[in-house]
Amino acid sequence: MSKPINILLQTTIEPTENDWHIGRFSMLRDYLASLTSPEGEPLFRVTARDRDPVGQSDSVLSALDRSDYDELWLFAVDVGNGLNDEDRAGILRFRARGGGVMITRDHMDLGCSICDLGAIGAAHVFHTHNAGPTVPPPDDTGTPQIQWPNFHSGANGSAQRVEAVQPVHPVMRDAESESGVVMFLPAHPHEGAVIAPASAPHARVIATGQSLASGKRFNIAVAFERTETDGPAIAESTFHHFADYNWDPRRGSPDFVSETPVYELPNSPAMTSVHRYVRNVALWLGGRL
Repeated sequence: MSKPINILLQTTIEPTENDWHIGRFSMLRDYLASLTSPEGEPLFRVTARDRDPVGQSDSVLSALDRSDYDELWLFAVDVGNGLNDEDRAGILRFRARGGGVMITRDHMDLGCSICDLGAIGAAHVFHTHNAGPTVPPPDDTGTPQIQWPNFHSGANGSAQRVEAVQPVHPVMRDAESESGVVMFLPAHPHEGAVIAPASAPHARVIATGQSLASGKRFNIAVAFERTETDGPAIAESTFHHFADYNWDPRRGSPDFVSETPVYELPNSPAMTSVHRYVRNVALWLGGRL
């Protein structure tokens, strides 16, 4: 019998009711915790928490390498102050001892405290960080205050068609879909940008989406393969692929979300694809896929 993979789901903000606190990822937590092996044993043990008060090192992240966690799923929902140097050092040591890491953010500069997380940080391109000398014009113009990167994959609560990059990565396989790959993920009006950084030869883009505003293709996920010195990792374009509000808008959102949602995904066959993707990420980061 294999012991459950021990997963930490964590945000980069203190518990804040009118924000993207960890309670807004409860459907992800509950789904992962519900999965079992063919023998009926739990596949995952899931802990969900927000960070300790900003201004001090997070007690868990700064010592993550000394914990018994196998994976970190980090939701960077801060405005630039969510991680300090000790937190980042703990995460990098955790990956160096073989831990699996999934790090996601959102549009513009939201979550930019992850930029200094080595190659995984370099995979995340923000408006004023890692962007280069020329910042592209906005993709989505429906929310003018949000600038690039803000790829418009659809309304909150809808599904977007995604494309598995060849050769198909294990995270993108879905034997139960008509194409044999993951075909759908939750949509969002303004997704962030991720790349396979030149400094990471073991990283590659594994999934792309297409903007409904401009028609441009954009990267959804970048996978970093396990090496002798680092555990596996995923850089994801937006935390909205995992948020309750995008899986089912009836769960609510912070009051600063202004776009009108739709209620397509909760009763759509596309939700099966979303669940497959989440399961695959968790198993792959844990070395079991």
